[in-house]
Amino acid sequence: MDALSELIDTQGVRGVLGALITAGDDWGWWSTETPGAAFHAVTSGTVWIAPEGGDPVQLLPGDLLLLPSGGAHALASDPHALSRTSPKRSDDPAMVADGTVRMGRSPARTHILCAHFTHDPITSAPLLAALPPVLLLRGHGDDQGLAETVRLVGRELAAPRPGSPVVLARLVDVLLIQALRAWLESEDERTASPLHAVRDPAVSTAMALIDAAPGDAWTVTSLAREAAVSRATLARRFPAVVGETPAAYLTRRRLDLAARRLRDTDDTLEAIAQHVGYTSVYAFSRAFRRERGVAPGRFRAAARAGILAS
Repeated sequence: MDALSELIDTQGVRGVLGALITAGDDWGWWSTETPGAAFHAVTSGTVWIAPEGGDPVQLLPGDLLLLPSGGAHALASDPHALSRTSPKRSDDPAMVADGTVRMGRSPARTHILCAHFTHDPITSAPLLAALPPVLLLRGHGDDQGLAETVRLVGRELAAPRPGSPVVLARLVDVLLIQALRAWLESEDERTASPLHAVRDPAVSTAMALIDAAPGDAWTVTSLAREAAVSRATLARRFPAVVGETPAAYLTRRRLDLAARRLRDTDDTLEAIAQHVGYTSVYAFSRAFRRERGVAPGRFRAAARAGILAS
């Protein structure tokens, strides 16, 4: 599995289908902050969007906008409607029988797919946190397949068939991967992130080895040998790309896995410690408390009660 697929899988990143908007003229809707990354794709017409405290942007057919932090924002038919839309003033949407949201005056000119992305809260370093506050990707002239996928979304919205909600949910996941690919190819890597490992074969290999077997006794030397580079090269490139040393990344992956097992299984602390590569419960508990700020037993109780330790 490649680095990007591994990151998405291990962090449990999933798309959740939200509103399907059919809009006419003269409307504005305030979207409150969401628990995950907010996402909008335009299949026809245009929409103006302004993140709270940010500059407005116009989305055209095939465009998509991702707000990785899920911040509040306004959606509107035009700049004038956008300027009047706020938390205190927002047009009321009308729910249509087929589940779509109707906005503005007829006739319908714009169709928008709204969704959001969630991740497993156990994860200590959310994947999308590396992205800029606003990620705008244009469908026109792109070579990532974004426009084609948005067109598929448009077809499902225009003529719903049995299974359309499942198809749309899968397409939302596809659009996220395409958006991340596009960002990675255009971003200049000034900010280190595990996402950038996709572009470095040696670092990507080292990360994949750790992700596949975090309980193994990996060292920079053994990782470098498997990645076919020198120890010095990997020791230099890994933190420059990922933002942390191989040892720190290994520890974080081990403790993320341990946290998930504490929440999801009844395994003993001894079994979990051994599974994630610690020689004793004491060593495991000390490392877990240092990183998570709470002992494993208390973390398990809080996680199962829905109160995750930070």
